[in-house]
Amino acid sequence: MNFARMFCVAGALALAPVTLTPLGASAQTVLRSADIHPDGYPTVEAVKYMGELVKQRSNGRLDIQVFNNAALGSEKDTIEQTRFGVIDMNRVNTAPFNNLVPQTQVLGLPFLFRSVDHMHKVVDGPIGDEILAAFEPHGLVGLAFYDSGARSFYTTKKPIKSVADLKGMKIRVQQSDLWIAMMKAFGANATPMPFGEVYSSLETGVVDGAENNWPSYESSRHFEVAKNYTLTEHSLAPEALVISKVSWDKLSPDDQKLLRQAAKESVGKMRELWLAREKASEEKVRNAGVKVLTVDKTPFIDAMKPVYDSFVTDPKMKDLVTRIQAVQ
Repeated sequence: MNFARMFCVAGALALAPVTLTPLGASAQTVLRSADIHPDGYPTVEAVKYMGELVKQRSNGRLDIQVFNNAALGSEKDTIEQTRFGVIDMNRVNTAPFNNLVPQTQVLGLPFLFRSVDHMHKVVDGPIGDEILAAFEPHGLVGLAFYDSGARSFYTTKKPIKSVADLKGMKIRVQQSDLWIAMMKAFGANATPMPFGEVYSSLETGVVDGAENNWPSYESSRHFEVAKNYTLTEHSLAPEALVISKVSWDKLSPDDQKLLRQAAKESVGKMRELWLAREKASEEKVRNAGVKVLTVDKTPFIDAMKPVYDSFVTDPKMKDLVTRIQAVQ
């Protein structure tokens, strides 16, 4: 985002109906938090839950207001706004952070995690803390990782039954070099675009398909226009909850500790809501007539070798991958 655009956004937010008390004041501090998902979505509800904990434990001094449904912009735009302190907090998939925080690329590597349990053990432990700490030099403080489920492909016309079926297909991806490389390795044509543009692009044929988890596929209503869902489960990349370092530095050490603890506690709430939502979303789209396909994942995994060769070149990144794979 250029500076002119940033200041336009800042001006727009200044005119919003909610009036914020400066972070250094003794009265209530309201932290704005962005999310692209609709109200009721597990990540949205988890940050609301965190806000309840913070408000209760600070006796009302601190509060969090969640702006959902991309009210403050796409994930790419809100990252820049958060870095400059225009937005206080942000919940974003790790993919849009890939070019900013190199360590997040590792979390997005295809088929890196053996299971959801494996992913949880990694991000809940010292490796997760290490990656969260890597945000700080870039104007962000990492607070916690949320689940993003297993991402799979969905298409409008031809179903994906093998890697060969992806050849030449236009697939929407997140705005990340890693994800573009993944599609190239699959033989597909990557089409980066904001999440909010995907429905119309599927409907009009701008793209032939996209990829995402059950709840996102359902809540976005993409299943209405892309009725083939192939369970490749190629990524278990988590979501990141961050706060602007500008906002963070204005908080007292005690309030920083309070906020960090509440963020960690919100993870369990998010996972509880996520499991329920995954089941409900899958049931809803199956009942809507979506054709769900299972495939042999081995050829898909084998196709990803060039991605690892291209993106895991630095010794530190190689070590990080090795340590993640070693977690039992």
